[in-house]
Amino acid sequence: MMDMLAVKHLSVAFDTVAGRVQAVRNVSFSLCRGETLALVGESGCGKSATCRAIMRLLARNAQITEGSVELDGQDLLKLSSSAMRKIRGNRIAMIFQDPMTALDPTMKIGRQIAETITLHRRVSHAAANRRALELLAQVGIEDAPRRFHQYPHEFSGGQRQRIVIAIALAADPDILIADEPTTALDVTMQAQILDLIRASQARTGASVIFITHDLGVVANVADRVAIMYAGKIVETGTSQEIFYDPRHPYTWGLLASMPTLNTSGERLRAIPGTPPTLIHLPQGDAFAPRNPYALEADFLAEPPMFKISDTHYAATWLLDPRAPRIDVPDFIQKRWEEDPCASKSRS
Repeated sequence: MMDMLAVKHLSVAFDTVAGRVQAVRNVSFSLCRGETLALVGESGCGKSATCRAIMRLLARNAQITEGSVELDGQDLLKLSSSAMRKIRGNRIAMIFQDPMTALDPTMKIGRQIAETITLHRRVSHAAANRRALELLAQVGIEDAPRRFHQYPHEFSGGQRQRIVIAIALAADPDILIADEPTTALDVTMQAQILDLIRASQARTGASVIFITHDLGVVANVADRVAIMYAGKIVETGTSQEIFYDPRHPYTWGLLASMPTLNTSGERLRAIPGTPPTLIHLPQGDAFAPRNPYALEADFLAEPPMFKISDTHYAATWLLDPRAPRIDVPDFIQKRWEEDPCASKSRS
């Protein structure tokens, strides 16, 4: 399958009063047509900065210091601002985390959707309005003809998120970037929004990059998962490989903090410590100070990406042939025993 999007050695820095923040460090990944890739990690690990760099929507104090972002072989980082505006919202669209800041509070929602259509498609205003009504119905807004003329403040949080999705889908983009679209919603609404994104993807054949800090959210959504920590991808693999055969201690920590159907009366585990500031990075592996399995090498040099399979890689010195054998954590072993899918993943 051909890669539609290829991010190669991308690095992004932010200049602040405290110093230069190395927010994204040498990140590489690809995305195939119709595929869903999840970028997972704690807040501040570089997920959103990576995707905003793809969209060329970084803040003024940000600078892409290295790398390329190729869409069907064309480097988006070399395009003019006017050429990029034709890509943004048309070939690549983004669902933002906070719908209240993504929507114009002074403009009726129907007009906001129709405006996106007329910007990227040569259609009449009447045709754009008809398409906007169709999109409102598709994303589950009831009584669309009436609500077409209402303002964002007249909708609930979940409904506003649906409207943001309608705007993102307005021009039938090839790639949809969903930046934590369910964070502020209750569990029921989270499930509805995830179902809506999946249904939209099935209908249009779009590829999806799903940004989240919660591995549980992407368990049944992602084809592949990339785990980010301190601005770098530290493990990547298929969804099955990440959930049932994780190899990086940070991935173990994320999985340990995720409740399961069998969790009852137990305290969830937390990863000790806090992420580094990304201004003055520690020597060696950035995760080493929080890693209970850290080796001496972790404090001396960053580990390379070790190949586990053709689709599974992890950056940890534990995979070096010279490293001592570390027993699989109990909670991972428990997953293998409880879930029949785990044995398939490891076979």
